[in-house]
Amino acid sequence: MIHTRPPRVVMWMAIASLASALRRRLESYAANDDPLVAAANWIALVVASNQPFYPLYLYPIVGDRLAPALLTFLSTPLFAAVPAVSRRHPVVGRAMLPLVGIANVAVSAKAMGVSSGVELFLIPCALIAAALFRPSERVIGLPIVGIALAMYFLLHGRYGAPLATYSAAEYGSLLSLNAISAATLTVFVGLLLSGIVARGQGNQK
Repeated sequence: MIHTRPPRVVMWMAIASLASALRRRLESYAANDDPLVAAANWIALVVASNQPFYPLYLYPIVGDRLAPALLTFLSTPLFAAVPAVSRRHPVVGRAMLPLVGIANVAVSAKAMGVSSGVELFLIPCALIAAALFRPSERVIGLPIVGIALAMYFLLHGRYGAPLATYSAAEYGSLLSLNAISAATLTVFVGLLLSGIVARGQGNQK
């Protein structure tokens, strides 16, 4: 007697197999012997993989007026390209990550207005620039931190009229959403970096 699996079981097995294959490809794509480069690669891939879901978070807040926010997709391929760039030019790849993030903040601020709280993402951008460069490379990292700070102090309120405007209640919800997202990204970066520090201390014992 031949036993066949139910179609639903076969479907879930196929999905699990595809997910496993995708995970292996991502791990291979992000892998690097330099732990700081590997950290930058993972941060970039996490951001790139989350950007397509951003409209889903926005829709319950602003409805069909989320079109300007789709401009943030312009940065998705750039984030996704960071591991490829890092493989050939490790310092360039690490610098590319916060710079693309800063540029994405500028686009988002113009699209939705600074009242949406998108400028909060400058915090993880500055953290990445400060932490992913060694002391001998601070001549690269610190100017990027300066760019993030200058962007807030010089451009805040100077983007002109946003491409979309929302009510005070909607801006309040957008601010909460972006604050949570920026805080989550900052914590993720911190956890990656703490792992690097812990491994380094373990190697010294």
